[in-house]
Amino acid sequence: MSRIPAIHPETASATVAPLLEGVRKGLGVTPNLFRVAAQSPAALQAMVSFFGAVAQGSFDARTREAIALAVSEANACDYCLSAHTALGKGAGLDERAIADARVATSDDRRRAALLRLARATVDHRGRVGGALDEARREGLSDADVVEAVANVALTIFTNYLNELAGTDIDFPVVRHHPR
Repeated sequence: MSRIPAIHPETASATVAPLLEGVRKGLGVTPNLFRVAAQSPAALQAMVSFFGAVAQGSFDARTREAIALAVSEANACDYCLSAHTALGKGAGLDERAIADARVATSDDRRRAALLRLARATVDHRGRVGGALDEARREGLSDADVVEAVANVALTIFTNYLNELAGTDIDFPVVRHHPR
């Protein structure tokens, strides 16, 4: 059971209810992550806005989900691994691409460079050293790098919230690989 209770959409405040309804309309369900974040209307609004903003970026859904998988594996967040595995499949990632993303690789060179950069960002808390130069050699622009960091930051926020809250997993369960 979650250490921070999930807000039920039907009993949500006037501030939170429309945000949760927007999530339900967008995803077809209201995942527990959003319902836990709803304990703080400001946090829920920030999270919903952040997801909306990165969805408008230049990365396609497969790439965003692959980054979320790489970051969630690095942070050992089973909730996010479960969610992004399901969402990744919906975005067109097959089982191999999902497994590859979890270890920060891809058959697609550009995506592989983004995943290595994302993983280095997590592993070294932004102090990526040569990983930035490698990303640039692979053709990533400064805009790509900044957008990758935005996707990493969003996933770290959800990883940390889910780990702190012990959010009940409401997707087919996927467990992180022990290090």
